[in-house]
Amino acid sequence: MEARKQMIGQTITPEMVSNINTEAKMAAKTAVANFLNDWNTKTGGNEYGEPMYCGFAWVELPDMKLSTKLGKAFESVGFKKSWSRGLTMWDPAEHRGQSMDCKEVGAQAYAEVLRKYGVKAYMGSRAD
Repeated sequence: MEARKQMIGQTITPEMVSNINTEAKMAAKTAVANFLNDWNTKTGGNEYGEPMYCGFAWVELPDMKLSTKLGKAFESVGFKKSWSRGLTMWDPAEHRGQSMDCKEVGAQAYAEVLRKYGVKAYMGSRAD
């Protein structure tokens, strides 16, 4: 329990964001590759090489503001002002297919890395 409190209370600086983004992108891309490998093995795949449910996924930072140094650091790695509040990054795994499953897996993995550093981050998605 004490280790978890320390992890959640961790303070990141704007200088750390680039390295955290690199780690999170790698986690997202690896998660998508692992998901597709598993999916193709279990299902035999299809002509597209991915599940055919089309959609979008993104990472939300609901409490992050662009008016802060930390917010600007996240903007420099690809986050944009959200339509609702905070910041968003669409398709952090940069998966060039249309499968919502793949995009969700990547966004979830990216958000998990941010949470590891104490950043409030969620995966969001919607069907196309």
